Amino acid sequence: MRSIDLPAAPGALTLELDRTALVVVDMQNAFASPGGMLDLAGIDVRPARDVIANARMVIEATRRSGLPVVYLTIGYPPDLSTTGGTDSPNPQKELALCLMRERPELRGKLLTFGTWDFQIVDELAPQPADPVIVKSRYSGFHGTSLDSFLRSRGIRNLLFVGIASNVCVESTIRDAYFLEYWPVLIEDATMPAGSAEIQRATVFNVQTFFGWVANSEDVATALREAVIA
Repeated sequence: MRSIDLPAAPGALTLELDRTALVVVDMQNAFASPGGMLDLAGIDVRPARDVIANARMVIEATRRSGLPVVYLTIGYPPDLSTTGGTDSPNPQKELALCLMRERPELRGKLLTFGTWDFQIVDELAPQPADPVIVKSRYSGFHGTSLDSFLRSRGIRNLLFVGIASNVCVESTIRDAYFLEYWPVLIEDATMPAGSAEIQRATVFNVQTFFGWVANSEDVATALREAVIA
């Protein structure tokens, strides 16, 4: 069985490639592009340029290795029927819903199906065979087919890139850990919704409690070497 030795914190990992997938979390215009939701909320999205470049490098190496690339997106239908309604805290906390409620001119424009804000950034566009799983909460496992998709293919190791590292990425990693997956956060292919201190907190949480942390160059190099071998 093919495997790679991956430098990571708090310790190196050996991953069986046939049991490994890459999860691309919410690399949508909302989170990564000027004029998207995070930008409109006053969060600096300039670091997303480097995140996109690093995520693209990992995605390309993953494809060459023949591993699955699974995309997650978060969003809602125009009628907001999946947001949870008045009995749910989600509309009171999720940023797009808050902004659309507070700023009438944005209603129907943020993380809404069919809008530019909801779309995955052009640089990381999925290929036709890539699964794209739509979620309505932070975690990619909540109310979706992600777990069944992975288990049906015998996948146990998950590499993660995406935005926001402290919200949807970390939420999905925590649930992955609870479901007995082995999560690896690719640190420089993720970005927080907030400051560098927030990113450091997420890295600490993952490498201490929920998984491992690696960088994009090490991951891409290990995958490329596996193809050559």
